[in-house]
Amino acid sequence: MVKKRFKLTAIALSVVMLFLLAGCGTAAQSGKKAAGDYKMVLILPGPINDQSWNATNYAGLVKTNKTLGTKMEYVENVQAADYESTFRNYAERGYDLIMAAGTQFDEAANKVAASYPKTTFTVVNGMVSNGPNVAPIFPKEYEASYIAALMAGEVTKNGRFATIGGFPNKAMEHLLDVYEKVAVDIAKKRGITDAKAVRAYANSWDDVALGKQMGQTMIDNGADVMFVYANQVGLGAIQAAKEKGVKFIGFSGDQTTIDPNTVVGSVVFDFETFYVWAVQKYLNGTLDGNKVHEAGIAENIFKPVYTANLSKDIQDKVAAGMEKAKKGEIDFASMFANK
Repeated sequence: MVKKRFKLTAIALSVVMLFLLAGCGTAAQSGKKAAGDYKMVLILPGPINDQSWNATNYAGLVKTNKTLGTKMEYVENVQAADYESTFRNYAERGYDLIMAAGTQFDEAANKVAASYPKTTFTVVNGMVSNGPNVAPIFPKEYEASYIAALMAGEVTKNGRFATIGGFPNKAMEHLLDVYEKVAVDIAKKRGITDAKAVRAYANSWDDVALGKQMGQTMIDNGADVMFVYANQVGLGAIQAAKEKGVKFIGFSGDQTTIDPNTVVGSVVFDFETFYVWAVQKYLNGTLDGNKVHEAGIAENIFKPVYTANLSKDIQDKVAAGMEKAKKGEIDFASMFANK
């Protein structure tokens, strides 16, 4: 009787060991790595201290590493002539995820990705995906410019809005279309019947002197509120606004810290939330290629920042407008000039 019980126990232990070994084999074969074991890098077109686009993306990297335990690296001030070679450099070194901040990286990312199928290429603000390993993430910037317009339309005194974009790509045109349409409509509802917006493109992301020159010209032509989305170009425009005594609505980062009496409000892109969302999708295996992954007001990635120059009444109107957007009550597509 004792022998039989011993044999049964031995058999049971053998079965348990087989299951354990099978389980260990499955884990080993899956090749699943810890978050910190993935090789990741973020490519930035400008410096991380520009108080705008590059600083915002860098903040997303820092938050992601802290929250998810990743060890994403970064390289800054990468010029257009070096986009392709920079992608290839990191792909050749076996990086798992290569992120790049800006629509301007779309063409190079899609071109290089075809040669490195094991690497995922993610362009922040990307709008093109021509492969299974190209997975752009796109903040609905036109929703952010809508928030900026809710401020601008209330701030203006003469209804003259000046807008400057970096380059006239589709995403830039759409966000400026929404800003101008909403700001002008609000001004007209306030009784400024001849309200209008004037737009210009810098065709640059980093020419501070050009931004100041363009800003001065537009202000001299009557603009009393400026809105610029062109990275460091915007810093020059803010200086022009300060010297001329007009108001400025900041965008992407919190530009109110530059001069709160000039930059009376800002729309901050919460790329900390955006990056954690995107990288978590990558780690989960759901950052699919051949599609653009979008997020906006409903995902809480855009946050208004106010100074004492924006009254509680204006802040309440902005909050109400954002709530309407969350509920899907704003038809943004109808505002795009080139749909």
